[in-house]
Amino acid sequence: MVEAKHRRMCSLFIVVILLMSIHNCHCTQSDIDCLKSLQQSLDDPNNSLASWKFQNNSEGYICNFVGVECWHPNENRILNIRLSSMGLQGPFPIGLAKCTSMTGLDLSDNQLSGPLPTDISHYVGVLTALDLSKNKFTGELSDDLKNCVYLNVLKLDGNQLTGEIPSGIGQLRRLKTFSVAGNKLTGNIPPFANPQPPENFANNEGLCGSPLAKCNSKKQTRVIDSRALGVFLFIFLLFVIVLML
Repeated sequence: MVEAKHRRMCSLFIVVILLMSIHNCHCTQSDIDCLKSLQQSLDDPNNSLASWKFQNNSEGYICNFVGVECWHPNENRILNIRLSSMGLQGPFPIGLAKCTSMTGLDLSDNQLSGPLPTDISHYVGVLTALDLSKNKFTGELSDDLKNCVYLNVLKLDGNQLTGEIPSGIGQLRRLKTFSVAGNKLTGNIPPFANPQPPENFANNEGLCGSPLAKCNSKKQTRVIDSRALGVFLFIFLLFVIVLML
């Protein structure tokens, strides 16, 4: 009976090992497909991704690609992708959804353009750091960003984003750095679980609220200025009339 139990335990152990192997194979192939899709979706006029050659089938070969960091040098599982300042062009690469083990993405200071996906959490939902600053992204920020619950850093400054900041972003408990300076955002800044400095919201002409000026202060200033102008004109006209008498 002990021997039969031992055989069952051995069989179970083998099954677990096989399942883990299948899972790892699936994950690593998914990460490889992610990089292939990323390369295909972006224009690379400077040939910055020349090292991304997929003929090699050895374990860990993608870890030698420019801008790719792996969890382990001998395993095709992506930890971070850092492709800053490479002159890359094109839309937001939706193939990133296949990078299932990635925690950090830096595509800053490129020429990426177009709107960000409305279901952006589907592509970057497990990231802890996302830097899309200094590009040419347009359109509004999606409320779906509230589902990126692992984000510690979200940098979107230096784009051409419009509309308001979704209130859900401010409720991300892990979000320590959020920057949207230098866009075309408008409306009231929502409260943040972790307050942000004013420079992270600077150079958005229509943006207001803490930590920037109150949303009604500019309107009040305009009202005061218009009233002062009205009083001045009235006094001036009265003075002219007196002189004419």
